[in-house]
Amino acid sequence: MLAVFLRGLAIGFSIAAPVGPIGLLCIRRTLAHGRAVGFVSGLGAATADALYGALAGFGLTALSSFLVRWQAPMRLVGGAFLCYLGVRTFLARPASSEAPRESPGGLAGAYVSTLGLTLANPSTILSFVAIFAGLGLGTAPAGVGDYGGAATLVAGVFIGSGLWWLILSGITSAFRGRLTPAAMRSVNRLSGTILAGFGLAALFAR
Repeated sequence: MLAVFLRGLAIGFSIAAPVGPIGLLCIRRTLAHGRAVGFVSGLGAATADALYGALAGFGLTALSSFLVRWQAPMRLVGGAFLCYLGVRTFLARPASSEAPRESPGGLAGAYVSTLGLTLANPSTILSFVAIFAGLGLGTAPAGVGDYGGAATLVAGVFIGSGLWWLILSGITSAFRGRLTPAAMRSVNRLSGTILAGFGLAALFAR
C-alpha cells in the first residue's frame, strides 16, 4: 500500500504543479492576502483533483460520462468566472504587505471558488482515467475493483496536490514583503490579463 500511496503522491503533485489559472490565482491571492488564503485556495483545487481521481479510481463510469458530456457548458461557466476574476484582479488596488486585507469571502470563499473552477474542467477526469487504468485501478466491474488500492491512491493524490500548494504559497509569501506597491500593481495587471486570457480561451474553445 505504501508504494500505491507514493504513486498517488507523485500523481497529485505532478498534476497540480503546472502553473495554469489556478496556480496563478493562488500566487496572486498569496501576494494580496497572505499565505493562508493562497494555501486554502490551492486546497480547493486539491479537493477537486481528489474527487475526479475518486471517480476514475472507483470506476464510477456513469457519473464520469455525465461530467464529460456536460463539459462544454461547465467550461463556459468556468471561463466566464475566470474572465470576471481577471478583470477584478486587473483593477484591484495593491494590498499593503504590512496590513493585508482579508480575502472577500474569507478562507471558505477562497476554498470554494477554486474548488468550483477546478471542477468546471471535467476533462481533468480523463487524465485520471488514463493514469489509473495504466496502474490497473478503476477499470474492473463494480465490486471487483481494488477499492483499497484506489482509496490509497486517491489519498496520495490529495496530499501530493496539497503539498504543491503549500510549497507554492510558501515561496510566494517569502517574496511578498519585498514587492513595492508599484510592483504589486504590475503583478495585478499581469495576473488579471492572463486570467482573463485563460477565461476567453475556455469560452471560445471547441
